[in-house]
Order: sequence, then structure tokens, then C-alpha cells
Amino acid sequence: MRLCLFNNNQLGVAEADGIRDVSSVLASLPAQHYPLPRHDLLIAALPALRPEIEKAAADAPLLPFSEVRLLSPVANPGKIVAAPVNYKRHLDEAIAEPETFSRAHVRQIQETGLFLKATSSLVGPSEGVSIRFPERRTDHEIELAVVIGKRCDRVDTEKALDYVAGYSIGLDITVRGPEERSLRKSIDSYTVLGPWLVTADEIADPSGLEFELRVDGKTRQKANTRDLILNVRDLIVFASAFYTLMPGDVILTGTPEGVGPIQPGNVMSARIEGIGEMNVSVSN
Repeated sequence: MRLCLFNNNQLGVAEADGIRDVSSVLASLPAQHYPLPRHDLLIAALPALRPEIEKAAADAPLLPFSEVRLLSPVANPGKIVAAPVNYKRHLDEAIAEPETFSRAHVRQIQETGLFLKATSSLVGPSEGVSIRFPERRTDHEIELAVVIGKRCDRVDTEKALDYVAGYSIGLDITVRGPEERSLRKSIDSYTVLGPWLVTADEIADPSGLEFELRVDGKTRQKANTRDLILNVRDLIVFASAFYTLMPGDVILTGTPEGVGPIQPGNVMSARIEGIGEMNVSVSN
């Protein structure tokens, strides 16, 4: 199943030719009171709501993609966890370009560890990326995004994928410079998630997915998730060893070689096998 949020935070099921509005299902989410929970209510309730979603989709009219504005498929992640230099060729690329990649930030992921991005940086593909510092180099980074489906605390490798709700395409936009990663990558609109959430049952093994990012039609990045240094299982184990992952938390798994600058007027086209493709505009 491919779930999306669109237009005015409506819930949809994406099909080949459009989206079926199943927003009526949102009324079944449990009522909450202050203080609100630190996780995404829809993702947490997804297993219970799935039969209702499927029933609603069967009767809903099909909206063409041209009539919808795609938002992030996860509205309220408690955390966005990201993996730096998690492809060997990207590490080699960073080492070879000291004028672009700060030496302090070029180490193996096992040494560097993970980092967090502000949830306020999250947007959907139709919202696009807005360049904050036009005088500095800002780069694209395509990544497989993993969405956690249930509370996950210090799990072992064999059970790690049992905690996944689904997968999306992620763009980890970054402004280059000497500052810490979390600062440079947490700018408004610098985390793009979409075009929808593909539930975990449709991707039995996330290790072996082809993906590509093009800018204005020209390929910049092209790789396969089999080349990850720490794969999806490893990253869930690593992250959950340090903090409890909750429903809706997003793990960005890292980007391969080929990162490059973007500027206003560009259109990024990101594709991951088994998930789909999204077009993201870059503006001032």
C-alpha cells in the first residue's frame, strides 16, 4: 500500500494513475489531550486502520496527480535520524574534495555516529526546497528513508525490520561549511520526504534497491542500497541503542557519491525502486 498526505492534510492511497481520498479514516484516530504524544498518531495506528483504509479506497473516486499537492507522508515525526557518509564511494568523494567537505566531518560512520535533523525542516515534494544561503554551496543528497512503525528500544539485528512501517524517498539537503551537520541540514525545507509511504510488506528486503537523482534531467547520483556501509537493519540497531525510536520517526540511511550543488530554478527528480519517483523544485 502507498499512503500519502496531500492538499489540506488529506489522507490518500496512491495508485498508478492518481490518488484515492480516504481522509474519512482519520476520524478513527484516538482522541488526544495535552501534553500530546511524541510520535505520529497515524503511523502508530496504521496496522489497526489498514482494513478501514482499504475499504474506503475501494469506493473513493480517483483524483489525478495533477490535482493534488503532495505533502510529507509523515506529518509528525518525533525524530529525524540521519546517517553521514554511509556509502564508501561518497566517503572517498568527500576525502578527495577538502575545499567542499570539512575534514572534521569526513570520518567513517562507525566513528562519527548518527545525527539528528530538526523536524521543522520537513516538507513534501510539492512544497519544494527554498535556498536559505544563496552565497554558499547547497547540495542535494538522495537517500532511502525508513519510517519506524512501533516503539523500538535496543533491538537486535534479526528483529530490526519488524519495527519498520514503510519506506519513502528522502532528500537530505545541506549547505556546506564548517558548522555541525545538524545545523547545516536542519534549515527549513531541507528534508524532503515523499512521494508517499510504501508499507513494509511491499519491500521485503530494502538491501538491493536501485535509485537515482537527476537535476534538470541530468543524472547526478545513481546507486543501490546494497552498497550501504551500515544497512537498514544495522542503522535501526545503531539508532535504537542510543534512543528509543517511536512510530513516525524517520531514519535517513545516507547518500552515495555524486552529491552536487543546486540553485533556484532547478528541478530534482528522485527515484527509488519499489517506491516511485518525485519531482522537487528549488526556489529562493
